[in-house]
Amino acid sequence: MKYKLIAIDMDGTLLNSQNQVSERNMKALEEAKNKGVQVVISTGRILQSALHYSEILDLKNPIVACNGAVIIDEFSKILYEKPLYKESVLNIINLAEEKNIYYHFYDSDTFYAKTFNKEVMKYYEANKSNLSKQQINFKMLDNPTETIKNSDLKVYKFVFIDDNKDKLVEFRDSLNKIKGINVSSSWSNNIEVMGENVSKGEGLNQLCQILNIKPEEVIAIGDNENDISMFNFAGLAVAMKNGDEIIRDHTNFTTDTNDNDGVAKVIEKFILK
Repeated sequence: MKYKLIAIDMDGTLLNSQNQVSERNMKALEEAKNKGVQVVISTGRILQSALHYSEILDLKNPIVACNGAVIIDEFSKILYEKPLYKESVLNIINLAEEKNIYYHFYDSDTFYAKTFNKEVMKYYEANKSNLSKQQINFKMLDNPTETIKNSDLKVYKFVFIDDNKDKLVEFRDSLNKIKGINVSSSWSNNIEVMGENVSKGEGLNQLCQILNIKPEEVIAIGDNENDISMFNFAGLAVAMKNGDEIIRDHTNFTTDTNDNDGVAKVIEKFILK
């Protein structure tokens, strides 16, 4: 099979534990691109962050960001977007505040929150210069509900964080009763919410229709629950060795870890061989 597109998750996949792309991974991406393969970052991250890494890697290819809520082409033109409905956003905020669980949400380049918890603030302080380079903003909102009601803000994704797993499970059960949303996760202590039918898999579907690429011509590489939809779409679904056990039943090949050039080893085996 000649693969024409490779969709690659970022955290825990393309990026190593230091949030960097290894030399071997960079070399493999470049060689795949030179063979005419579309190298597509497919991430839950905010669009501006994905764009930053794409520019560093000089990919000049489309990007699937916010778990598929927005897709841009190589010129940063929006090809597809599906933000959350305003009513859904308001219902989500009300539920989060009722359950006293931390949340933030984002559009293409700004994180919005009522408060930032210790984990987020620690991340922000440690990565302030990097976030500035990525042109990502953090904005505090006194009253998120009123902001949403009185603006045309496009909310692509919510993130909820809590180390109490029982609380997260209960909260996820409550979220599932809200209409017009899709719920996922990318880490053991978080929940992600996008618009209805929004996922990395649907994002890839939309992109492949635009590019006239068949599912069987796609490789998808990832490490967590929010990658399952693109595993189910792609002809070759690849799990990272460091990935969550939840993905194993949805993949047909396992590569090395993100700290041992797992992405490069997939590209070398299935594209550059």
